[in-house]
Amino acid sequence: MQGRTAGVFPGLPDESAFPRVAQRGARVSLRVIEERHETLAVTRGVVQPARLAIDRGAMVSVWLDGEIGYCATADLAPRGLRAAADRALEWARAARGRGLGLADAPWPRPQAPSSREPPDDPLPGRAELIDLLRAEAAAMTRDARVRHWSASLRTTSTSEQLWIDGALAARQSFRFVVPNLEATAVDAGRSQTRTLGGQYNGFCRQGGGSVLRDSGIVSGGARVADEALQLLGAPNCPDGARDLLLSPDQMMLQIHESIGHPLELDRILGDERNFAGTSFVVPEMFGSYRYGSPLLNVSFDPGVPGEFASYAVDDDGAAAQPRRLIEGGILLRALGGALSQARARALGWPIEGVACSRASGWYRPPIDRMANLNLEPGDATLDSMIASVERGIWMQTNASWSIDDSRNKFQFGCEWARLIDDGRLGPLVRNPNYRGISATFWRNLAAVGDRSTMQVLGTPYCGKGEPGQIVRVGHASPACLFRSVEVFGGES
Repeated sequence: MQGRTAGVFPGLPDESAFPRVAQRGARVSLRVIEERHETLAVTRGVVQPARLAIDRGAMVSVWLDGEIGYCATADLAPRGLRAAADRALEWARAARGRGLGLADAPWPRPQAPSSREPPDDPLPGRAELIDLLRAEAAAMTRDARVRHWSASLRTTSTSEQLWIDGALAARQSFRFVVPNLEATAVDAGRSQTRTLGGQYNGFCRQGGGSVLRDSGIVSGGARVADEALQLLGAPNCPDGARDLLLSPDQMMLQIHESIGHPLELDRILGDERNFAGTSFVVPEMFGSYRYGSPLLNVSFDPGVPGEFASYAVDDDGAAAQPRRLIEGGILLRALGGALSQARARALGWPIEGVACSRASGWYRPPIDRMANLNLEPGDATLDSMIASVERGIWMQTNASWSIDDSRNKFQFGCEWARLIDDGRLGPLVRNPNYRGISATFWRNLAAVGDRSTMQVLGTPYCGKGEPGQIVRVGHASPACLFRSVEVFGGES
């Protein structure tokens, strides 16, 4: 777990691995991935067995006459790769007349191999990390009302190579770090949970020891447990319309669900209908639709150092560049890779996209996915936003979510909230929730926090696709203030 991790791929192909396919007029790409996962945890004072998993394989993609075929294999020897390429060619041929049929099917043409290495930011050794987790878990047990507690750390080191027509196009390495603390306090039939970064692991980044320092896991156990205990005695969140101030660890999921998923171009084209739903966004909206207030600026930026989904090229070989999706509240671009953009053009919609073709592993083909989707900072301080609120509530840290099939009507719950009255913070309340409609919620954006309020967060658990794919997504956001949002409590 220390230092950089470089993948070793025995039997990597060269031009000789593809002669039979190349002679048949097809184009071939090969994506080879090796991942090493390690999970350390201390649960209720017990050090859990370290879990280690290693996964390695390749996906072969074959383009032929505007159709595409895929075949995955764990056999990285030349014979196995050639067999996979032949099978992918068969699928491309079988798609003739019933597949995409794109005359201008995209094909990456990198000028020189791209490369990306993780920063020189080593993690401590396993023994030191377990000692840290044990200490933070112990710090949560100072009150007998804390009935469940845990401290955990998951790391993944990934190496990828992308070959196009037998030539190396990209080499990328990553280290993903996901720390978490969780404490559940129970008293008089009531329970409350507080976590480090949300119950969907909102604090996750690329890097090493700096991620642990920035996350707050060091010396965070006592705080998390104390806040769970405070929630036990807090009144239930009131119901009614209030101004809503959201911290970055809730903004993260708000952006994810009500901006990220609705802007996925393959979803807009109908791909997800029978699995994760459609989108309220339609092709005619791009370039003119008012998605939010003039304060709303949202960017796709896979180049932010340390953010969870930063990369140099996507899984189809397209160079990753920052792009504005929403500017001054107006919708400009979709989250669509080269293939989806070509499909949209074939239907008469010249929708601009980004380099976001991504797969969850070597055994899945890439589809349109969020990467780093960030809400850009404004100029409001946290104090000024609080001072501007006559009757409101400040919510932090996601606890639950629900959104309809078109990614329009939503409902979110948070772990922690304080009322705001006449520009001042009021009492703590428990079980805070709010609901809204994406198409109008963002138009009620009244203030965007400055860089002092901003955090770089994300989630390891973005699900989509058939078969299902779970990918890592980054979201950076400042605190944001929304006017007149319906809030409500949970159980009384």
